Amino acid sequence: MTQEQLRAALAAAQKAYTEMMLGQMGVSFSYAQGDGTRSVTYKATSLENLNQFIRDIQIRLGIYCGPRSRYQRFRY
Repeated sequence: MTQEQLRAALAAAQKAYTEMMLGQMGVSFSYAQGDGTRSVTYKATSLENLNQFIRDIQIRLGIYCGPRSRYQRFRY
């Protein structure tokens, strides 16, 4: 993926994460058409999977600041 595609995917993933945290993302929808009732169901993702996806994109873009792998010791 190009840098622009990664940035667009990051923005979409962060928006989806925010909507899920606020309870605004729907999973199942139904509506009536002239010939009957239709139903659409989307697969819900977990917040942890979405958070990992966001971290992966940030790492590829070079903007992830994760925890350090080693403890730092201070000497006085």
